Amino acid sequence: MGEVTTSLQRPVTNTGRSKLVRHVDSFEIQPPAPPSHNGVPRSAWARARRRVSRWHRPYITLLLLLDFAAAAVASLIAIETFDQSRAGFYNAEQDPTWFHTVAFGLLPLGWLVSLWANRAYDRRYLGLGPDEYKRVIRAGVAVAATVSFLAFATKTDLSRYTVGTALLAALLLILLNRMLCRFVLHVVRRNISQAGHRMVLIGTLPECLEVYTAVTRNPAAGLMPVAIHVTDGYAAAKGIETPVPVYAGRDVLALVREVGGDTIAVCGSASSEPGELRRLAWQLEGSGVDLVVAPQLTDIAGPRVHIRPIEGLPLLHVEEPTLSGPALLAKNLMDRVAAGFGLLLLAPVFLFIAIAIRISDPGPVFFRQPRVGHEGRTFRVWKFRTMYVNAEDRLASLVDRNETDGMLFKMKEDPRVFPVGRFLRASSLDELPQLINVLKGEMSLVGPRPLPADDGDFLGDVRRRLLVRPGMTGLWQVSGRSDLSWDEAVRLDLYYVDNWSLAYDLSILWRTVGVVLARKGAY
Repeated sequence: MGEVTTSLQRPVTNTGRSKLVRHVDSFEIQPPAPPSHNGVPRSAWARARRRVSRWHRPYITLLLLLDFAAAAVASLIAIETFDQSRAGFYNAEQDPTWFHTVAFGLLPLGWLVSLWANRAYDRRYLGLGPDEYKRVIRAGVAVAATVSFLAFATKTDLSRYTVGTALLAALLLILLNRMLCRFVLHVVRRNISQAGHRMVLIGTLPECLEVYTAVTRNPAAGLMPVAIHVTDGYAAAKGIETPVPVYAGRDVLALVREVGGDTIAVCGSASSEPGELRRLAWQLEGSGVDLVVAPQLTDIAGPRVHIRPIEGLPLLHVEEPTLSGPALLAKNLMDRVAAGFGLLLLAPVFLFIAIAIRISDPGPVFFRQPRVGHEGRTFRVWKFRTMYVNAEDRLASLVDRNETDGMLFKMKEDPRVFPVGRFLRASSLDELPQLINVLKGEMSLVGPRPLPADDGDFLGDVRRRLLVRPGMTGLWQVSGRSDLSWDEAVRLDLYYVDNWSLAYDLSILWRTVGVVLARKGAY
């Protein structure tokens, strides 16, 4: 934990003479700084070089090379798949040089131009979130439209199958490249804390600490706070231990340079001062320092937030959660179809697991327990039995050894679990029978985990989990499972309820595969 830092360096003016600094309450107040420029651009093509965070330069260079190679390989795949006489231009065999120039040079170059025009190389969209992939898809549509227009305008005889194969293969290969590069970038950020943005947080101390907790919760995001500049004075931070140094009464841009930052995050009420945020943005022009604003909107996903300016005032409109409508019907249909096919395909696995359970401990194969479902309705969840038949009778003697702080009883070394059951829990195979609940409409593939019904009515924020169907997997499971605290698990479940979408469900299902294979937090 860092100490509250208040010592300032003596300012030096352009004339070489140092001015006196007055000490008040153990921190220094600098004399008024000369007015900064008003943000008039120096040159239309001027681009400030970033002072510290330069990870994006080699990263973007790598993306450029890989994207060009992907487009060229896609052309090769299309040529090898179809007859070369049909692969591209009419009479290509008579002019192979021009044909190969277009296939392996101009078309890949056109992909790079389209990706650049759609800002797929903008560092703000690299490494996190779906925006990077959306921009790649837009670029693919633009390339397809451009090729079609040029072929029509020049009356070029093209093979539709070959060109379609080349464009689709290029899009898929570029998306695959982006996924692999993002995976490597996340590994670097998690393990060596590099390739990120060094942030200086500005605001009151509670607001800054809240933003610090949020941005450091996911190291893969690459946001690394290095300092806090409090707007409510040093007294507000006095005697409080903080994870990074705290400063007060400083020139913000000078502080950013001193701590080696490249991003300023204005937190909460610090952004409400009329004109202050605009003047700060002017001051940062040409400095290579990014400015971000962290409003007091927590756990609300981007698609629900829209900026609608009214007479120069940017209003943030927060849309209601999508808890009904066509998207929900599509989700229910996907659940039923996937559950039906899953039960058919996994029938041999179910039989093998049932035999293993009966050999390990005589008794029923399945365990059915009352759980609270959608809108408070109670149902019985299906699971493979992983504990001895007298497990419920032995629970009272183990309550004092509960390793969680929530409504579920969890022990890493629960003596009531027999050996085969321990394997089933670690691999999450014991959850597969819940496909029956999904098929019946009592559960969904993705959603908050159903909690026991014998704990009484849910109170407060926890009750909001009941607005959607409980799921076989969810944001809680892919974010740590049993290793998370109860409050963190509830926060993740409520985030899912407020921000779910079909794309988000597919993302969670994809992440579930990795979590299950890694056996993270399963016991």
